[in-house]
Amino acid sequence: MPNQLIHATSPYLRQHAHNPVDWYPWGEEAFQKARKEHKPVFLSIGYSSCHWCHVMERESFQDEEVAQLLNTHFVSIKVDREERPDIDQHYQEVYRLMNNRPGGWPTSVFMTEEKLPFFAATYLPPEPRYGMMSFKELLRIIIKKYGTEKERLVQEGQEVLRHLSPERTSIQATKLDASVVSRIKQHAQTLFDHKFGGFTKAPKFPQTSVLHLLLDHHQLTGETSTLRMTEKTLKAMAKGGLRDIVDGGFCRYSTDDSWFVPHFEKMTYDNALLASLYLRVYHITGNGFYRDIAFETLDFLLDNMYENGLFYSASDADSEGAEGKYFLFDYIEAKTAFLEAGIPQADVEATLEALHITPQGTTEGGNIVRLDTPEATDTIPHFHTARQALRKIRNNRTYPFIDTKIITSWNAMAVSALYAAARIAPQRYLDIAEKSLDTLLQTLYPHGQLFHTTLPGHTPEIHAFLEDYAYLAEALGQAYRTTLDETRLILMQKLVNQAIERFYDKGFWKFSRGEFEIEAEIYDTSYPSALSTMLQALYDVTSLIDPVYKKFIFKSLEVQSYDLMRQPLSYPRLASVLLRYLFDDIVIKAKEETLRPHLGDIESLPYPFVLPRQADNDGMMLCNTAMCFGHEKDFAHLKAYLLSRRNATESDDS
Repeated sequence: MPNQLIHATSPYLRQHAHNPVDWYPWGEEAFQKARKEHKPVFLSIGYSSCHWCHVMERESFQDEEVAQLLNTHFVSIKVDREERPDIDQHYQEVYRLMNNRPGGWPTSVFMTEEKLPFFAATYLPPEPRYGMMSFKELLRIIIKKYGTEKERLVQEGQEVLRHLSPERTSIQATKLDASVVSRIKQHAQTLFDHKFGGFTKAPKFPQTSVLHLLLDHHQLTGETSTLRMTEKTLKAMAKGGLRDIVDGGFCRYSTDDSWFVPHFEKMTYDNALLASLYLRVYHITGNGFYRDIAFETLDFLLDNMYENGLFYSASDADSEGAEGKYFLFDYIEAKTAFLEAGIPQADVEATLEALHITPQGTTEGGNIVRLDTPEATDTIPHFHTARQALRKIRNNRTYPFIDTKIITSWNAMAVSALYAAARIAPQRYLDIAEKSLDTLLQTLYPHGQLFHTTLPGHTPEIHAFLEDYAYLAEALGQAYRTTLDETRLILMQKLVNQAIERFYDKGFWKFSRGEFEIEAEIYDTSYPSALSTMLQALYDVTSLIDPVYKKFIFKSLEVQSYDLMRQPLSYPRLASVLLRYLFDDIVIKAKEETLRPHLGDIESLPYPFVLPRQADNDGMMLCNTAMCFGHEKDFAHLKAYLLSRRNATESDDS
């Protein structure tokens, strides 16, 4: 018999609707039951493509003995972190305070019927392992303590909540100046993995915002080391493992230092952000390899995660109950498929070797396809035939579960990437970008009210968070840069105004002002922070519409200046905003017919912060947020001017 989650719209919650655990969705009904029956609350937070969430479900939430303990002594609540990021962020902070380290998923929180948390964990095993007690043993201990030591648990919960909302003390500000430029380079060189690329040890995430910051640094200064770090990382990620050589698209993170063994879930946001990044490096280097990877990544999203103008949120790592089963290849099946595809027998072994498909397997469970030189596939014997043969094998397998949630911020990231691609290949991507943006606005911004998420065919109910306003405003800015459609600018300004009114307070920003009032993070987590993304959108509005908005940018940077100036790579997207503030935008003002042929070339200019703007003047007027300072007759002269200006700056610095 299904539990209360059978009525939920979230695909993640519905995955648990037939557990023997009597789950409730987050809401007053669950807490009323807890108060009425004087029971503690067990809160479990996860998401549909989370491998360890699936493991804990199989091991514990489908176990009748566990279910009996939970149903008899607790009220159990299940939350989809993608549907309710405000709840998730609140309890991630609870976990951090209680355990003195960052959390993860699944998140397991025990609290009183009055929502006072007294114990927080992540994955809990069915039997003692990994230095942890079993879930059943923990439940029995909590049952006992709730009966005999409830007053102490209440006091502990009250103390946690007090630390969640500390009083703001005086702001420790410091001067915002160009010394941060050299600090970015020094910080990057210290953290960089010179062997494999990237900036951390395993688990290794793409960290697109760090790489964008390095590109800002390169374009500002002409410094080649920051470009080399970026290129090394992008080529390493493209070798295979993190990047799916067969179907296209990138997995969420690598479990090893060399980007080889991924966690196989694929997120829309990762693929959108990586497509945009590879496109930017293509503009800077002129190397078509980066463009091709970006297009392949977008095509993966369009083929697998896109329907009726909107993008779904994620695909799972697991299929048929096993992690990675869809993605891995057996040596014999690959060899047989290559022969059946017409690859000559004399070449099959060389092809298998080039793709790192071995009899012993490259990882537990099979082979991950990998290329030593992904930018030179023409040197691999029968590469395209082999890839098609491997796709044919996968076509006979069960594709991983796709979460069909439509999230505003993640769709906006994909829309931004499509517009960036359309500036290179308009016939291929422009109509899709326009349709996607319009459908997103119609679906999740009806009657001027922005919502966070919905499902196909459903009416949205969860109101938007700061990230939704930020990324949608940014997408509208990308739309304007691609089409020069001023209605996109008008709507962008409207969204920014709504965000300021709802989330801004004297330099500080809230992520949410609903049930949980959450401070907006300045850190970039799985993707760039909502705060820094909103400031990027604000800068577009400042430069293209009204410089009055610059005061919001300055105040937001000022209150974070002490940490930002000292550790810029710890807050990379915000550091990009700081560079933009210090050096300012250059707005190319010209007639539409003068601008339009060069919209795809602006990112190749030797300066990172350049925007187009229609104006009725001859040639190309160059302006910043304070004044106009130059005039060039055409794009070639503009590029030469910017290059000479950068060279002069380099000479002054030396």
